[in-house]
Amino acid sequence: MNTVIQNLYTWGCDIDGAMRRFLDDEALYMTCLDTVLADENFENLGKTLRENNVKAAFDTSHTLKGVLANMGLTPLLDEVVKIVEPLRFDTCDCASLLPVYDLLMEKKEKLKELTGR
Repeated sequence: MNTVIQNLYTWGCDIDGAMRRFLDDEALYMTCLDTVLADENFENLGKTLRENNVKAAFDTSHTLKGVLANMGLTPLLDEVVKIVEPLRFDTCDCASLLPVYDLLMEKKEKLKELTGR
């Protein structure tokens, strides 16, 4: 297991589940991890929340939820779930989710640190 993957495992990521989905191909996982770190949906989610665009915020957060779940990035997934679920029924004020979004972005920065990217 390479150092980055070990760091993610120690941080609480579901690396065992992710490696099953990636057929134990660590190189492919690392390539996908780089794609996640560059994903514009993180910034788009903040924009749609600040604009109180519930539909777009839901769509964006739901996309992130799927990506983060498949990658086993549990610390980030836990935060995005706190965003997507209230948006699901189109009844929340997006501004109330901005503190959770800020925490999501802090965890994304932690992910960058742990991966050296």
